[in-house]
Amino acid sequence: MREAYGHEVPSPAAGRDALGPTQAEAWEVLLSLAARAKRGEPLLARSTFCDGQVALDPQAPSMVSAPSGEARTLLELMVPLVVGPRATSLVVGHLGQSLDGRVATPTGASKFITGHEDIVHTHRLRALFDAVVVGVRTVQLDDPQLTTRHVSGEHPTRVVLDPRGKLRDGFKILHDGEAPTLIVTSLATTPTPRRRGHVEWVGLATVDDRFLLGPLCGLLAARGLSRIFVEGGGVTVSRFLAARALDRLHVTVAPLILGSGAPAFKLPDIDQLDQAVGLRCRHFALGNDVLFDCELTPLARAEAE
Repeated sequence: MREAYGHEVPSPAAGRDALGPTQAEAWEVLLSLAARAKRGEPLLARSTFCDGQVALDPQAPSMVSAPSGEARTLLELMVPLVVGPRATSLVVGHLGQSLDGRVATPTGASKFITGHEDIVHTHRLRALFDAVVVGVRTVQLDDPQLTTRHVSGEHPTRVVLDPRGKLRDGFKILHDGEAPTLIVTSLATTPTPRRRGHVEWVGLATVDDRFLLGPLCGLLAARGLSRIFVEGGGVTVSRFLAARALDRLHVTVAPLILGSGAPAFKLPDIDQLDQAVGLRCRHFALGNDVLFDCELTPLARAEAE
């Protein structure tokens, strides 16, 4: 992704999102639940919201009493990402687009299609997952940092999919030392030495210059990276979606019409509507944008498994 489909933006004061007390408390609960899922000890009960109360489970590390407003919305949106039987190996994608489904103009301009709230949302997703995955073209175009500098929470391991070995020196993630960084290349293009400081190159077999997503996720899981956030760009998210390899998909839609440009999704052609990817969706306001939280239907997941 392009830092929420734009480019790097200045951090807010102190580099963190300004939260009210209740919303900050809710975020700390979410971070604690995510930590449990990363350890392989997820909270299995689903959350319930009733009479202004959020109830997770007596074993939950802490509770937020009477959440309302932004705190309640934050919990409603994020709790499905940190609890439940799939929480230890969840794969979630995110894209930000215009109303007509574009992530950039024909010249590649994308600053900024979605607003600041979506950038903060993206940083929160990074903080809740083990790894953030992007395609090499996203790094080449936008030179993102892929850190959690807008929110509290640990940086994820940064994973760049580079099957042709195109990535060269000069990009931030190769030099900043902020987080472990894994560059996945084809077996033929893996450089020597394979480790340089915080950066490691690892080879993986390719088919038609693409990684098979099963082996890719297996490679990451073997390194303790089972909770995966696929941040972009559109081609990378589309490949995960086409392979039915996502559990959830967040799509943020901005009130803009570009009329042309790069599409958010590019999937194989279908003949019948029953071949479309099945989704269940909720929607949330993110400033002037609308976030669609989409869960792949059981049938769509079963086809992949």
